[in-house]
Amino acid sequence: MFKWHKLAEQVLDGHNITKTEALAILDSDEDDILHLMDAAFQIRKHYFGKKVKLNMIISTRTGNCAENCGYCAQSIEAKAPIEKNTMMTKEEIIEGARRAHELKSSTYCIVASGRGPTNRVLDTVTNAVKEIKEDYEDMRVCACLGILKEGQAEKLKNAGVDRYNHNINTSKNHHPNITTSHTYDDRVGTVESVRDVGISPCSGVIVGMKETKEDVYDMGVALGELNADSIPVNFLHAIDGTKLEGTNELTPVYCLKVLALFRFMHPDKEIRISGGREVNLRSLQPLGLFAANSIFIGDYLTTGGQARKEDYQMLEDLGFELDVINEEDKHESVSI
Repeated sequence: MFKWHKLAEQVLDGHNITKTEALAILDSDEDDILHLMDAAFQIRKHYFGKKVKLNMIISTRTGNCAENCGYCAQSIEAKAPIEKNTMMTKEEIIEGARRAHELKSSTYCIVASGRGPTNRVLDTVTNAVKEIKEDYEDMRVCACLGILKEGQAEKLKNAGVDRYNHNINTSKNHHPNITTSHTYDDRVGTVESVRDVGISPCSGVIVGMKETKEDVYDMGVALGELNADSIPVNFLHAIDGTKLEGTNELTPVYCLKVLALFRFMHPDKEIRISGGREVNLRSLQPLGLFAANSIFIGDYLTTGGQARKEDYQMLEDLGFELDVINEEDKHESVSI
């Protein structure tokens, strides 16, 4: 039996992979990539079968962020030519939910730029969520509004927010190289605050920001400690005008290795191939779903995504099914 399949069986038996095993995955021979992905699929299939969850994201406020994150076109220090928008109205956010429902997305992600939500932003989002949950009881609503202040997590929970996304982005060691306007612990604290009030924590990473392979492993460990239910894995799409402009460290095969690693490290968690999927995995995108069980459909915050028809066709060609949540919060499959 090939070593990756043996390791997958050990993971299914409860084994937590070691740092040595994790680095071996990232350093594995490219000729072994199909064996590695097949082993990752053993784990993925055990927990999720051939189901794929769709997520749709809406940027309710874009740009003019006071933070200095080196990867982000919305940063105050970035010179990227993006369209900047003030906060959407409640009605516009609700209309986005209708569109997400049409696209068969089981999770609707409401995002606003900035360090954290003002009272006005929080009120707009919570009022919209209350109506969305009335109209679409089967839709999971995720909010991504930045670092939360005391009491804000409770307001989101009371409004009906199911999930909150706040990525750790990188390892604690590498964090100061990416941003200095907030700390790594600020990010961790927000994830813990939403988890403590009963909101499902969503937290992930951006790979390709000049981190080491040890950093990638450390990210995986940190997400395990946070017990993140959903883990978006972003691959850096370096945008001109940002601090990381011109960074191009990733290959499609390495991206697959990262996805496989996260499946081995988080066997029963939702792993979503997120930003940068199209430009980094390129023609190998379908292989990524043998480790991951979720993707974004449509565009991202400041960059475009693959055409919806192509995503649907990709899933159909793979023989995968859409995973939706019905009114009893039970998972069921629907045809694409």
